[in-house]
Amino acid sequence: MARTGVTSERVTQAAAEVADELGFDQVTGSAVARRLGVKDPSLYAHISNARELKVRVALLALAELADKAAAALAGRSGREALVALGNVYRDYAKAHPGRYAAARFELDPETAAAGAGPRHSEMMRALLRGYDLPEPDQTDAVRFLGGAFHGYVSLEMAGGFSHTPRAADDSWAWALDTLDLALRSRAKGLT
Repeated sequence: MARTGVTSERVTQAAAEVADELGFDQVTGSAVARRLGVKDPSLYAHISNARELKVRVALLALAELADKAAAALAGRSGREALVALGNVYRDYAKAHPGRYAAARFELDPETAAAGAGPRHSEMMRALLRGYDLPEPDQTDAVRFLGGAFHGYVSLEMAGGFSHTPRAADDSWAWALDTLDLALRSRAKGLT
């Protein structure tokens, strides 16, 4: 018997749970319907297609990450803010690997602008104010930090650091220190 009370929110949450447990690539209408205990056609009363499910998980992940980042950055600046933000991304990826993968799902510009994506850029720019970088260096730094955070986390999540004697936590601390040094050096070189 199908569970009652299936809502758009429950569908999105179930899709996020499927992503975390099985992988973002496994988010399908059938998988979510099974999780909710309903037949596939019942699910399509709440979604148009499988892409919509993935978009919903991406938007949920971006919103959750933005909320966590805002809380972590409150009252912090400079290196302390950099470390806090980096740790938000890394911790979220460990706790929610499927959602973290979803946060990098390509969204159309209108959907991305309406979601939490712009909040991430705004928070990164707020963090960078502590380094006193002018434009266009600030835009470059947003991209640099995003690439460094996501690159490290993606490699770590894929097991890329499991065959080395140095602990991933130690390398992460080194990477954050180096990012801080690079940003401080860059700001000094521009003044």
